[in-house]
Amino acid sequence: MGSAAVLSRLTSRERRFIQFASTEYCGQLYMTPQDFLESVIEAEPRPRLKRKVLNTEQLSDLVTKTLPLSKGNTKTFRDLRDQGIISYTEYLFLLSILTKPKSGFRIAFNMFDTDGNAVVDKEEFMVLERIFSVAYRERRGSKDVEDATSDAGLQKRSEINTTLLVHLFGNHGHGELDYANFITFMENLQTEVLELEFLEFSKGLNTISELDFAKILLRYTQLDLDAYDEYLDRLIESDAEEQGITFAEFRDFGQFLNNLDDFAIAMRMYSLADRPISEDEFQRAVKSCTGTSLSPHVVRTVFLLFDDDGDGRLSDREFIAIMRDRIHRGLKSYARNEGWDAFKHCIKQDMKSFI
Repeated sequence: MGSAAVLSRLTSRERRFIQFASTEYCGQLYMTPQDFLESVIEAEPRPRLKRKVLNTEQLSDLVTKTLPLSKGNTKTFRDLRDQGIISYTEYLFLLSILTKPKSGFRIAFNMFDTDGNAVVDKEEFMVLERIFSVAYRERRGSKDVEDATSDAGLQKRSEINTTLLVHLFGNHGHGELDYANFITFMENLQTEVLELEFLEFSKGLNTISELDFAKILLRYTQLDLDAYDEYLDRLIESDAEEQGITFAEFRDFGQFLNNLDDFAIAMRMYSLADRPISEDEFQRAVKSCTGTSLSPHVVRTVFLLFDDDGDGRLSDREFIAIMRDRIHRGLKSYARNEGWDAFKHCIKQDMKSFI
């Protein structure tokens, strides 16, 4: 089967993995830690002449450079740069870490915790990883799909140690992972990605502007340019106080979005009661879903951005739809569009980056 025919049968996530993966071993494609970070931040990968093809000795040397979980932090992936490999299944799993609330992983750990000590070993973790990865796929399984992904170098099973497995379970795979340490890893990765986005706009300062915050929220959406401009104009023309948004405020909002499904249920209750949502009610819903509160200034900025008629109330349906695209960084939207529609969307995304 030709490469063009294979690619045409892949999902947007599969194609994106292939696009950013810069390493190959035994005919299978891998991302580096830097590839992964760029895949969730950038529209396109860095220019490269060709993929790096590893032999067994190079692979072994690569993964031994991985730091143990006890030394992990919010710069782990950035520190590793191209000194590591991430499989396609792990790519999907890491994406789920960026988009799912802690509660889902707590349930999964409990399922595999047969002795009640909240610990999983490497083999149990790999099963857990596959469960979350399959849940994150875009298509139903079939033999044709398996053939296409195998031909593209994505779905062959292997027993090699990857950077993620070595980081979590050690070079020999005999370590165990408890829930508390996994949540620390999860929070570190979420923070690292959010920090990269924040630094892109802060330019070395301690805050980003309210307008930059709005651009980050809208950057992965399917809004056409006119609608995109309307949102930004609404914020620009408001009487918002320009005090800036700190990284802590930005991170809290990003973590709140991982609980968007629960928040949507709370908002639906207000809608069924025919009650438009005020800032106080928004905060109460956030508190009930996450146990924490957002900065009043961030909530005020969100309302100014999404309050289309200026009545101080939120259009929750539109807010939630746009935030879903934000959470999945456009990949859910891309999956709906192929061909000409996908091309037009890419053009819109490029144009937004210049606004």
